[in-house]
Amino acid sequence: MEQRSLRVVSTNKNFFTKLTNTISRLLIPTKVGINGLMISIKRNSLLKAFEAYQKETKDEVKKDNLSKKYEDAYTLYLEAIDKYIMDSIYKKVKNDTATEFEKNALSNYYEIIHLKQTEYLEYKYKKQQYLLQLDYQTLKTEENKILPRYERFYSVKIEQLYKGVLKHYSIQLADNLTYQDKKIIYDKIFDLLESYITDVLPIKLKLDDTNMYKNIISQYEKFDRFTVGKLDIIDTIEKRMILLGISRQLFTHSLPLVVAEQCYIKILKDLREILVTTTIANKREAAYKLLIELIEDYNIRLLSTKIYWDKPSDREEYKLFWNEYKRLQKDKESNIEEYEKQKQILFLRADLKKLEAAKRDYSKIIKFYKNKLVELGAMRELKDKCKTSEKIYSGFKRQEKKEIG
Repeated sequence: MEQRSLRVVSTNKNFFTKLTNTISRLLIPTKVGINGLMISIKRNSLLKAFEAYQKETKDEVKKDNLSKKYEDAYTLYLEAIDKYIMDSIYKKVKNDTATEFEKNALSNYYEIIHLKQTEYLEYKYKKQQYLLQLDYQTLKTEENKILPRYERFYSVKIEQLYKGVLKHYSIQLADNLTYQDKKIIYDKIFDLLESYITDVLPIKLKLDDTNMYKNIISQYEKFDRFTVGKLDIIDTIEKRMILLGISRQLFTHSLPLVVAEQCYIKILKDLREILVTTTIANKREAAYKLLIELIEDYNIRLLSTKIYWDKPSDREEYKLFWNEYKRLQKDKESNIEEYEKQKQILFLRADLKKLEAAKRDYSKIIKFYKNKLVELGAMRELKDKCKTSEKIYSGFKRQEKKEIG
């Protein structure tokens, strides 16, 4: 009787578990419908509040009231999407009825939630980004009629959030961090810039009726070719160079010049490392070509706009460099080959001077630069041997050779 009783309890338990799971599966579509309806209602209220807030008015009190209504509508809208994730997507994943999109959505959601304990500010911005992007993707999939109106709100709000995260990363870089910690933040900055240019900039370009973004069209097209296929390390550096170039026009405040300069220096170091470590001639030549392009980009887009310098002597030295660069531009059309040669000499000499004054050991890349300058005819190679009337001396250093009469 005891064994039979246990079997009955076991059977009942399995029965009720199956019944509960079946009821949950039946209720989920209903919850999805209810949550979807609530999101739709909150979204419509948000768009009305946003459009009213966007209208110009000189009445400051009215503007403040419209701003408050917009912020309240925005908060309620995000809460509705958040509830949809917890009530619907979570249960679908738990009951193994979720699509691949829903599984990825929940996984990404929890990655962001984990930031709350350690990086609250980043969590605050990224959670809003995530909820907006989730609803936007849903609207695009459904081809909803409200999409054109929504895109105008979305392009404004999502840009504000990207700028907030970038500013947060910029502040973090000002702290006394280890090289590895800084490297993590650099990677986050580049990933965020890429995400913006891939997901947000196309919407901004589509809605732009003032040609505000006309100056970055060519750079955007250059970036676009790096969005397909597998990239090697040189491709990645070139892509990051383009991202920094675009950021100098889009994020001048949230990614300040001093931070952008650190990012340029980081990818310059990465490129120099490739030049001295690779044994493949084609790869080294591609890296060298990109180095010249990167130095030019760094000087034109960043240093030429720099106002505050740590040392006045650095500013004066840069002025000499800039004047020589502008002089070369005048001769560009008459002899392009000579121009390219002289440009390389100018860039290599300028970078060589910085490396020789640095505290770190850059002997390998310095040697590479000097060999290149010899190839370009801008430097002579002296043999480590000389002969006098009495004997032959060898192994002399460069500065010692000058003393031999």
